[in-house]
Amino acid sequence: MFHELSDKLEATFAKLRGRGVLSEADIKDGLREVRRVLIEADVNFQLTREFLEHVEKKAVGVSQIRTVSPAQQLVKIVYDELTAMLGERKEGLKLSSVPPTVVLMVGLQGSGKTTTAAKLARRLKGEGRQVRLVAADVYRPAAIDQLETLGNELDIPVFVDRSTTDVLKIARAGLDISRRERDRVVLIDTAGRLQIDDEMMDELRRLKEAVRPDEILLVADGMTGQDAVKIAQGFDSALGVTGVILTKMDGDARGGAALSIYGVTKKPIKYIGVGEKTDALEEFHPDRMAGRILQQGDVLTLVEKAQGAIDADEAKRLDKKVRREGMDLSDFLAAMKQIQRLGPMEGILKLLPGVNAKMLKQVNTDPRRLKHLEAIVLSMTAEERKQPDILNGSRRARIAKGSGRPISEVNKLLEQFRGMQKMMKAMKGGGRLPFPGMR
Repeated sequence: MFHELSDKLEATFAKLRGRGVLSEADIKDGLREVRRVLIEADVNFQLTREFLEHVEKKAVGVSQIRTVSPAQQLVKIVYDELTAMLGERKEGLKLSSVPPTVVLMVGLQGSGKTTTAAKLARRLKGEGRQVRLVAADVYRPAAIDQLETLGNELDIPVFVDRSTTDVLKIARAGLDISRRERDRVVLIDTAGRLQIDDEMMDELRRLKEAVRPDEILLVADGMTGQDAVKIAQGFDSALGVTGVILTKMDGDARGGAALSIYGVTKKPIKYIGVGEKTDALEEFHPDRMAGRILQQGDVLTLVEKAQGAIDADEAKRLDKKVRREGMDLSDFLAAMKQIQRLGPMEGILKLLPGVNAKMLKQVNTDPRRLKHLEAIVLSMTAEERKQPDILNGSRRARIAKGSGRPISEVNKLLEQFRGMQKMMKAMKGGGRLPFPGMR
């Protein structure tokens, strides 16, 4: 997300860094370029103007701190203002002191509302909360079937009543069961339309009155830019939205929706959808997102991903084995599988400081890469995996043929393995081994 915006801002700041000392004219020129970049990214015009006014005001006297370059100080000011524009601080789901917490999921058709309801349910279940989904979208063909299928996949109960199209009756019945079953959270998936209309809003108002939700979350397509902001304003004026979930943020969105929606509506972005799988829902941290946009990385999110994805017992076992006996190719493959659990390699790299779109293009982030590595390693004998040094030309040719991969990939795998072996030896004297989750 934000590749284009991020790269253009970085190019602007790179020019300023090259000048060393910044004059007032330099700062004005730089901010003029920042303004152009934000407008091109589809950020709200009024917000852009206010943003630049705040930055310019704080940038007066930017060269007063001798230990930090003026350009770095300016980047820090822009970071602080970006964070403020995005919402200042993380706002999670507001849980009721008397369960269940009732969450109304609203949005237009095509925004990914039903899938997002399932993603949020999965996340809440992973946090140890008993959750239930209620299928209250009676208009879109197969919406109920879709939610049931997702619920079955996630082992999360879904309340369904196909005997009626009375949305209020369905929602009340689902809520009654949720109370009886002592659920902590109930998520009600409502119907969407192709556009906001009076009939839709009237039904949602009546539904709000019937179930008295603790949260009304608007699911908006992050790819639609300023349209998402207008949609948020429309839903908020009719219902009083409490938060926003932006979907499809893994695409090449210009970023205008995320950068404008809080500033215009003052409704916090609570989550962002970053992929199609049910685990691809992230909490939204304004400060971390500002860091990503300015290519400062998001190491905290990477650490959280590792804590949630890595098998700690397997990591410890691997750690002990490698320290005691050294690393072989079976261990190498196991380590690669641990890393894969963090998600697509491209997504991991984006969280590292200084990584930009140009760098990502130069790295092989093909998701099939691990399957190819696995095929190569599994085409070796047990002895070859334990003692890679015996892999001469004829053995490598046999492995390449058995795995269906070219010899060049076999050679490259062995190069990577030797590089990791060297790193392991260097760290054996008491340091930590570089496996995520290991201590």
